[in-house]
Amino acid sequence: MALQPANSAVYLPFESELAEHDRKIREIEELSRANKMDFSEELRVLRERRVDIVRKAYSNLGPWERIQVSRHERRPQTRDYLDLIFTDFMELSGDRMFADDLAIVAGLARLGDERVMVIGQHKGRNVRERHLTNAGSPHPEGYRKAMLKMRLAERFALPVVCLIDTKGAFPGTGAEERGQAAAIAENLRDMSVLRVPVVAVVIGEGGSGGALGIGVADRLLMMEYAYYSVISPEGCAAILWKSASNAAEAAAALKITAGDLAEMKIIDEIVKEPLGGAHQDPKAAADTLKAALLRNLAEIKGLPVDRLLAERYARLRRHGVWMEGAAASAPAAAGGSGEARK
Repeated sequence: MALQPANSAVYLPFESELAEHDRKIREIEELSRANKMDFSEELRVLRERRVDIVRKAYSNLGPWERIQVSRHERRPQTRDYLDLIFTDFMELSGDRMFADDLAIVAGLARLGDERVMVIGQHKGRNVRERHLTNAGSPHPEGYRKAMLKMRLAERFALPVVCLIDTKGAFPGTGAEERGQAAAIAENLRDMSVLRVPVVAVVIGEGGSGGALGIGVADRLLMMEYAYYSVISPEGCAAILWKSASNAAEAAAALKITAGDLAEMKIIDEIVKEPLGGAHQDPKAAADTLKAALLRNLAEIKGLPVDRLLAERYARLRRHGVWMEGAAASAPAAAGGSGEARK
């Protein structure tokens, strides 16, 4: 089925050919309507050609282009996936301490036949919603809200599904005064020993501790065009080159794409996206993600709790292990065993 250009499409810098092609399609559609003429055959050819243009544009994306896709304003967000993947969603609000942070969405739902607690970060679609959600950058009350719902899931033996999509936790004065770092640290600690299965997926941006605050899981999945990083490319470039204009260079150095992270075994599975990214066909993206979530939950939900926790701990301990050159090449000379350093 040919991909259709949206009436108010948003194009990324590497999609210039696609933008021009869609302009031609819209012109012929308008001409057809205005003059009541039949251009169906011409439009069919153009729409078929559009698929080839999209395939060409996305055939060999670099890290920076993938990050641009992950930030696409039409990319499905948490509330979109709640509608497309889950049923019987009942939202649960508040952290019982300070406020209800709308950057974190949480509630009971069904994933297929499975009852789950779903928690996700939501950026918002328009100016008003982005203001209310702080563009998906949670405050400490958001992380406390998430942990409160996870403990509720633990009480009723419900698996937890986390949807990660944030540039990072909000770094403002108020957030720091209310214990931002402590809230994230407590989530890392408590999620590591949560006595129910946890599956997390990076659906867009996975920025630093803001992502980790709901990202400690038995299985960590990642959408094909998402990224997951200790710092944004712009932030890295500002530190290393004193200019955010070097963001593309930083993105390549950081190794933050799904392919890079799968190779380093930071993530467990890459969830394929439709041709041209999830924003081209949100329903198809949701169907693929739903199947991946169900498959991974089925693989871990029957594990005894002690084994589940032991494997989660072992999985976390494998992250960040590498061999240093001197230790790897001459362990005897150093009087050591040459084992991996952490």
